[in-house]
Amino acid sequence: MTDRMLTLQNTPNEAGIEISGDFLDLDTLYMALHTVVGDEGEFSQYESARLRVLSVCYDLRHAIMGDREVVFIENGMDEDKMKHLGIITQEKNLYYKCAVYFPEALFVTMALNDFIRLYAKKKVKSVPFPLQDKHNLWDPFIANVRLFQSEVVKCVKQTVTDASFRRMLNLLHHDYPWMNGYITQYLDMQNIRYLNMNKEERRKALPSMVKRLVEQGTEYRQMERDIKDMANEHNCSIDDIRLNLEYPEEIEW
Repeated sequence: MTDRMLTLQNTPNEAGIEISGDFLDLDTLYMALHTVVGDEGEFSQYESARLRVLSVCYDLRHAIMGDREVVFIENGMDEDKMKHLGIITQEKNLYYKCAVYFPEALFVTMALNDFIRLYAKKKVKSVPFPLQDKHNLWDPFIANVRLFQSEVVKCVKQTVTDASFRRMLNLLHHDYPWMNGYITQYLDMQNIRYLNMNKEERRKALPSMVKRLVEQGTEYRQMERDIKDMANEHNCSIDDIRLNLEYPEEIEW
């Protein structure tokens, strides 16, 4: 019997992280992510980061609809059990799959720390003070988002050295909000750089890539100034500005 539930694993060439599960697994994750990030405009300073979480929701929804990959997984049923139970049923379950670029998955994992704080703060307003911590601890949406984050971290651990993993773990779990107003076009740049590498180059580049995403250094600040200037010039949102860069047409996942 194969013990399965929501599962995340590295793609063969570590271009991304593959999310798989049955309909209920992926639908539960979809609802948890959608709920925690709130409605459009609810956390206005976090709208760019919210859109990146919703892009994962988009892939999850299309996976459930059968627009991505499907596989059959043994469910532990066999002829003897069917005879014993007096039923005829399938010996395999259908599982759905979708994949998320590695830098994108890590960015979303970090952004979810902020969204969990924002969501929890919103929820406790209607709960008596002594129960606030327990209320959030037992919240099913937070629990499912944390499960997703922990699975992403497992994938990271399988990809980098122990020393790099420890450094990345500190970066992935900040004790302070940092996604407010984030220029997510910078994430597109990191995604494209990463996807244009081979497997070994990706493994070496991943820790420094996360560091750049978090520290928002000179390169990020220059892009931030350029995008804000362009948005002001065209009287539009910064989310409407697109980089003159293209994602690879063919990806060696």
